[in-house]
Amino acid sequence: MNKLLLLAGIAFACTSPKYLTYEQFGAKGDGVTDDFPAIIATHAAANEKGLPVKANGRKTYYIGNTPGTAVIRTDVDFGTARFIIDDSRVSIEDREDYIFRVESSLEPFTIDGIGSLKRDQTNIGRTLPGRCLVEVVNDNHKVYIRLGANQNSGVSQQEFFIADSDGNIDPSSALIWDYNEITRMTAHPIDDKLLTVKGGIFTTIANQAPSKYTYYGRGIDVQRSNVRIEGITHYIEGELDHGAPYGGFLALDTAADVVVSGCLFSAHKTYKTIGSAGVSVSMGTYDISAHGCVGVRWENCSQTTDINDTHYWGIFVSNFCKALAMDHCVLSRFDAHQGVRNVTLTGCEFGHTGVNVVGSGSLRLENCIVHRKSLIALRDDYGSSWEGEIIVRNCKLIVPEKAKNVSLLRGSNAGKHDFGYTCYLPERIDVENLVIDDSRVSDKDYEAPLIFGKFKRNVEEEGLYPPIAKGVINIRNVEIASGKTLAVNPEPEMFRDYTITVAR
Repeated sequence: MNKLLLLAGIAFACTSPKYLTYEQFGAKGDGVTDDFPAIIATHAAANEKGLPVKANGRKTYYIGNTPGTAVIRTDVDFGTARFIIDDSRVSIEDREDYIFRVESSLEPFTIDGIGSLKRDQTNIGRTLPGRCLVEVVNDNHKVYIRLGANQNSGVSQQEFFIADSDGNIDPSSALIWDYNEITRMTAHPIDDKLLTVKGGIFTTIANQAPSKYTYYGRGIDVQRSNVRIEGITHYIEGELDHGAPYGGFLALDTAADVVVSGCLFSAHKTYKTIGSAGVSVSMGTYDISAHGCVGVRWENCSQTTDINDTHYWGIFVSNFCKALAMDHCVLSRFDAHQGVRNVTLTGCEFGHTGVNVVGSGSLRLENCIVHRKSLIALRDDYGSSWEGEIIVRNCKLIVPEKAKNVSLLRGSNAGKHDFGYTCYLPERIDVENLVIDDSRVSDKDYEAPLIFGKFKRNVEEEGLYPPIAKGVINIRNVEIASGKTLAVNPEPEMFRDYTITVAR
């Protein structure tokens, strides 16, 4: 790589390029030669010179088992260039490395001296050098203590929020918990200048590793705020009847103010493995993921694979995010694992794994189509908790033929497991103009669609950790294809503290 940079230095002495190309650093682009060393060197030089990178749209760049990551700190235009990412021979030591990492030149820094924070606190009591994405952690308290086949002992209490130079917390990322103790607090400065990565047709030749939880990276990792990702296409080839999971071809990690526009992704095959409880479980692998992000918007994104093909795992997952939005996307899944605050889904269509959430704030579905037996699923492995409101406008639920029950909201919490937090059902549910197409349901025992799915809770056997279930439900103009009438739940006592109004 040093030789490549030296040769490039000679070239810079003779010319003043407007952008750099991979060919300037020795890339062949023939689809056979491993061009990854040249790609890494190109971005290193571009970062040093402050120049954008532009790929040759007529070339195919092969990326083999050369270890390393190409660090992106300047604009990139992949154009119509093709990239083959061959994971069939990647070593186990290098599997977690990403091919590209979009990062800031601004270094994160530790915030010391803040002993506690309170929920909805508006200022951290400290000035900052500029607008920052702040991470706060209490390692001495565990949350999201998972229940089920993949049960675990939880993760450290943590969340991410945006604070300005005066320490004011952006309301869209308001604190959701009290922190009586803070073990770590880190500020990640938000760049003022927008960085854009666009184009590129990427094909992953899938790994052939055993089906265990040894996650692969090998995609594009975004660890910078104020970024636009546009027009990326990702295909997958060579999947076998086994393979290790991926953490996301496009992985957003500790980033704010990101737009992902006009991108085409691919779902991965579903494999089987042994879960933490010692039983066989389905093992998922994602093409899109977000962790510790605030203010991310996906627009006009779709996938190459059928959104209703159950041979493929759901395509999207998030953890510890706030203010997420999807607009006119067609994807098999929206899934917020370890909490999300504030979600807006507009003009989207979701496939066989649907909309799955736990978290708080406002969850809005407008002009969406969902192909599942429930419009919204509250993840029961994290307590089926949503502390806030759910607003549904002008949506359609298309129920599959083999469904045994149909509901607006599905979940399960027997009140016998400590998830590390108090669990809630929404304090407000407001539904208007909803079509439930249950015309294909063939189960003879199907009686009626429910507001709440079967939560499997017996109120006469109250557990130590009962979810709080009270509030207001307003439902207007629901059209049910089968002609059946909307019902509350087979266990109405659980929902006795709701005021429910259903009107045409």
